[in-house]
Amino acid sequence: MTSRRRGGPAQAWPWAASGWLTLVAAWPAQAQDGAAPAAPLPTEAISAPRPASVPQLHIVAPDGVRQLLERYLDLARAVALPDAASVGETEWSRLVAAAPAQIKTILQPLGYFNPQVAVARTPGTPPQVRLSVDTGPQAKVARSNFEIEGDLVDQTRAEAQALRESLQALWPLHVGAGFTNALWADAKGSVLAKLRAEGYASASWAGTSAEVDAGTQSVRVFAVVDSGPLYRAGEIEVEGLQIQDAERVKALARFNPQTTLTEAALLDYQDRLIKTGLFDQVSVSLEPNPATASAAKVLVQLREAPRQAATVGLGYSANTGPRTSLEHVNRRLFDRAYTARNKFVLGRDEQSWNGEISTHPNADAQRYIVGGTLDRLLTSSDLVLSQRARLGRSTEARGLEKLVFVETERARECGRAATVVQACTDLLATSANLHLTWRDLDSAVLPTRGYTLQWQGGAGLASGSGTQRGGFGRLYARATGYLPLGQSWYSQARLEGGRVLSAGDVNVPDSQRFRAGGDDSVRGYPYRTLAPLKADGSVTGGRMEWTASVEIAHPFTANLPSVWWAAFIDAGRAANTVQDLSPALGYGLGVRWRSPVGPLRVDLAYGQELHKVRLHLSVGIAF
Repeated sequence: MTSRRRGGPAQAWPWAASGWLTLVAAWPAQAQDGAAPAAPLPTEAISAPRPASVPQLHIVAPDGVRQLLERYLDLARAVALPDAASVGETEWSRLVAAAPAQIKTILQPLGYFNPQVAVARTPGTPPQVRLSVDTGPQAKVARSNFEIEGDLVDQTRAEAQALRESLQALWPLHVGAGFTNALWADAKGSVLAKLRAEGYASASWAGTSAEVDAGTQSVRVFAVVDSGPLYRAGEIEVEGLQIQDAERVKALARFNPQTTLTEAALLDYQDRLIKTGLFDQVSVSLEPNPATASAAKVLVQLREAPRQAATVGLGYSANTGPRTSLEHVNRRLFDRAYTARNKFVLGRDEQSWNGEISTHPNADAQRYIVGGTLDRLLTSSDLVLSQRARLGRSTEARGLEKLVFVETERARECGRAATVVQACTDLLATSANLHLTWRDLDSAVLPTRGYTLQWQGGAGLASGSGTQRGGFGRLYARATGYLPLGQSWYSQARLEGGRVLSAGDVNVPDSQRFRAGGDDSVRGYPYRTLAPLKADGSVTGGRMEWTASVEIAHPFTANLPSVWWAAFIDAGRAANTVQDLSPALGYGLGVRWRSPVGPLRVDLAYGQELHKVRLHLSVGIAF
């Protein structure tokens, strides 16, 4: 980039040198925006008491400029040095004399090309140095010429026309706009980023210049961007495979030869490969060779996950007590494109097995799944045994997961008084189900911004002891949102609800019904206890449910940003009728440790109906 000042010789702008680029990048955000404050009020920065031989520096300037000078002006930095008293009078005089020229150099990147600087030195003990800075008006763009050339200009497609228009709209340096070095650099960077994202990977600047007239505080801007050729898909080259099939990797691209290679298309391909669970590392890029742009090579670099892996976990939850788990995965079962997963959980109150065999994703990111579950859950008032078998298909797209399946479940639900199990009911249900999950989170493990939405719907046929044979339907929805509030404050909210639709004399297994209470529901109450009671006093699942939660959190100290305190309030209940859905309230305080493997939560919650404080603890460690 070059610049010419009218009335003087051509020269390179000071910030075009690498040292100045670093300096500009380090400036505070309020100084980078380049906007001159409206009617700025001069304020003074007076240094802390110093030895008598050290000059006292006063800078009178608009706030943003004063802070900038305090940080980068050699005189200000020398005054702030711990050994400033050792600086001699000759050096002080040199720093004071050099300050006006240096101030002008520092302010030029902000668009102030003609600032007025007054220096006043007052002798005494200690000596006083006063710098008064009048920035004058910020430079404005007097003439702007932004042009596009290359393949984009020659294309008549509607997409090309829309891209040309969007680039013109993206260019911010219109006549009358304030001019700063940061805005000039951002404008050029944004144009190239837009072109490259839309398939013009070789886009570059054919020429740029900005001519400054310091006398009139005006700038002439000239920029010509060369789009280069439009890159279209050619051969896909896969590297790093030893276990999995290259053809299945290529099929997940989901774009045909001659498809425009936009940034979104490449990122979607990369995301689909990551979600297969078959690879520990994935990189998708194109070969940026203009000579082969009409059939560009797509480079896929992979590092495969181990064919077999086992994970042992230890955990504790106030809901079900201590537990240990073992999970095993085989990513190429029988040397075919199948994945087998098995997970065993052995805990104080819950013992379970969950397993499935699934195909590797096809070109439509679909898997076919066959699986089953065995579960034994013991609470203070009941015992629930469940066996399930399912067959279905899952589809994963960016931000959306869909699962369609049929399931058969056999369940036994028994009341429990002390250690005596009694009044058991056997139920059987077969159903067809659709589950949808939308996710948009800044982190899947430790989210602070974004949301998750879940919706479940199902219909089937139920039968068993103590119930009439008949049809039923089930609906469930849950929304969770995360929002940073600024100043290291964070918030989280949840709302969920569900309903079983059936005749009054038709009952369904416990897993199809609803219960509230516990760590991830309404804190302050035991796990699964906010639900209807049977005639013998034991708790059972309800036909409807709703819960809600709001939480705010903040780090204890800036030195421990991963340890937060939290305040929360929960509400909700499960019941068989709308009249019985009056909310139970729980509220309290907690501690969060945002560990690399997930959050540890400790909550002390007061259950308003129980008039008791309950400790909720949740932690899990995988090996």
